[in-house]
Amino acid sequence: MSAAGLDLDYSPSSLVPDLGDHLARYAADSARARDTLRVHRDLPCGPLPEQRMDLFPAAGPGAPLMVFVHGGYWQELSKSEAAFCAARFVAAGVSFAALGYGLAPRHRMRAITAMAADSVRRICAGRAQLPGAPGAVHLSGHSAGAHLVASALLDTAGWRAAGLDPAAEIASATLVSGVYALEPLTHTYVNDALGMDEAEARELSPLDRLPAGAGSLPPLVLALGERETSAFGRQQQAFAAAARAGGADVTELVVPGRHHFDLPFDLADPSTVLGAAVARLVRG
Repeated sequence: MSAAGLDLDYSPSSLVPDLGDHLARYAADSARARDTLRVHRDLPCGPLPEQRMDLFPAAGPGAPLMVFVHGGYWQELSKSEAAFCAARFVAAGVSFAALGYGLAPRHRMRAITAMAADSVRRICAGRAQLPGAPGAVHLSGHSAGAHLVASALLDTAGWRAAGLDPAAEIASATLVSGVYALEPLTHTYVNDALGMDEAEARELSPLDRLPAGAGSLPPLVLALGERETSAFGRQQQAFAAAARAGGADVTELVVPGRHHFDLPFDLADPSTVLGAAVARLVRG
């Protein structure tokens, strides 16, 4: 594939003429959640200033907690636009956290991946002290956020150093329109801000850690929209196959009529294909 063709294949917005409307809805729905729900903003989940989350506790102690990691190709958006599903989750009795992390180019990819993984582990280790004392921890991530969630799950050295077992700490993970092999990105416009070489890209690719690490994975939902570029389809198919080869429980979805930017709105809506799959995992 030519450089221009690869750029287009890894440009999900190329198929979405109304991208600005979806980004505006992320922001508006997130702001509405902060205005109408009980929220604990900027709770620290690590030593770095970027390691913060906005937590929306459900009523009553011990509710499951859904931690959501936003997308933006590791260089855009923030937790401020990542609470658009909070209201539906809280209404269903599930606490919700929008997780922040440092962005490129200020941070290199190795640091971004490490801080997200560290935040996830700290949330698990300290959940009894969080507002609402949440019970089971579920993870979800969109696009770059799906990569960060998968990387956190497969960071066996980090879990071991923290004295934690990811299989015991994470009840499920939902990965939406993710990128799991980073080497192709080194040949695209995406890498202008990331500055990865091929060795770093391979090191930070969740796909390269499978199937050996699949035994530590919780039940997974992998989902993408029917109206996505072929690159995202290849990425999901490869990761799902490798995870299954390692023994992971994988539900793989291609959601009719949805694209890269509207699919995340379905996460907490059990009347949708994606939301129903998430609800089954959260209900246990």
